[in-house]
Amino acid sequence: MDHFKGKKLLILGANPETVPLVEKANRLGVHTIVTDYIPGAFAKKFAAESYDVDGMDVEALVDLGKRLCVDGVLVGVADRLILSYQQVCEKLGLPCYGTKEQCKILTDKIRFNQQCQKYAISHIPTYPVSCALEFKNIERLVYPVLVKPADSNSGKGMSICYKETQLQDAVEKALKHSKSKRFLVERYMECDDIFIFYTFVDGICWPSIIADRFTCRDQGGTPVCLGSISPSKYTALYYEVLHDKMCNMFQNMGIQNGVLMISAFVEDGNFYVYDPGFRLQGEAPNLTVQEMTGFDHLERLIRFALTGKNAYRDVSSLKDCRDWGRYASTIWYLLSEGTIDKISGWETVLQDSSVFRSVIRLQEGDTITKTMLGTEQQVFARVYLACNTLEQLKEKIEQLQKAVSVCGVDGKDMLLPGFSIHGIHVEEYGSVE
Repeated sequence: MDHFKGKKLLILGANPETVPLVEKANRLGVHTIVTDYIPGAFAKKFAAESYDVDGMDVEALVDLGKRLCVDGVLVGVADRLILSYQQVCEKLGLPCYGTKEQCKILTDKIRFNQQCQKYAISHIPTYPVSCALEFKNIERLVYPVLVKPADSNSGKGMSICYKETQLQDAVEKALKHSKSKRFLVERYMECDDIFIFYTFVDGICWPSIIADRFTCRDQGGTPVCLGSISPSKYTALYYEVLHDKMCNMFQNMGIQNGVLMISAFVEDGNFYVYDPGFRLQGEAPNLTVQEMTGFDHLERLIRFALTGKNAYRDVSSLKDCRDWGRYASTIWYLLSEGTIDKISGWETVLQDSSVFRSVIRLQEGDTITKTMLGTEQQVFARVYLACNTLEQLKEKIEQLQKAVSVCGVDGKDMLLPGFSIHGIHVEEYGSVE
């Protein structure tokens, strides 16, 4: 990797989930430069250099890139920075895995829904509601409904409405979190939820992981993920009814490289896709893919940013998740409102042989405010584990969730209940052997 030594990589965004990308670049000998508008933002301390430049300020980023003579640019996990990333790369003449049009579609929920319709791909049913909340439109709503910004992520700006009187506040909240000042009103889906993390290698579309998602729905707000299990029990159905349609859409969009998360609800054998993420993800499914297949997304993205070329040419090495031979899970530890006084049991988690990676986001002294509830900001940590059988995985999930406690300054446990293993039925999952 000596050919990377001294190369300068500009990374946009500095939240805790960006740290693995910065650390990987450091290990490759790359000179890392992290920017974020927040002074002292978490990932900055891991970089060789950092600057308090807003990731939305394209001209300032371009000026910084020119002054520092950067060799490449990458975005971390912030969806709002995808368009900036593409523009900065274009103005600096550096490799970018997305085109302007691709980034516009894949960062805008309304545009994405329109794109899916062209290829007979179902999205979450939406209602035609404007800011004026005309009676002729709102009288058609079947509650509950989900109101969300057209261009936000991580649960920000979302509200569940159970009656008409809640709509006005929900719309105002969504508009507050939307740069384009647009919103959607959708059917609130109460069914199984999955995600597909796609990897693109010179035009080859690889569903590198398909996972079942488990969410917390009892906080009185929007659902937040509690964890996942992969491969999904719907993997075979995905390949049967959705895969070819998705690949056809991606091919016609001209996607050649990069990573893309697509979420989908599953109901009565039908998939309803939603919320694309044309970037690395906060929940880091790439870590599970690397453990199961050896494919290193971080190195590949860094290499592409600095050279415009892929490290992987043999697409036969891209292993189908049905052939992993093991089951994997990610556990999200969520906190309630309060200030952390003491964290206990974390060493037990780290010492468990089934755990191959962990990411801790919050420390003693950090505060979870009411406004953070219902978003990924209430995530204390994530743990990644793998087992040979689903029964073993279920046992480990239960043990690891019970092992940790987070005590608030008021003496109460701030940790929310984890996802229940009792709804995970072995017979619903196919063999991975």
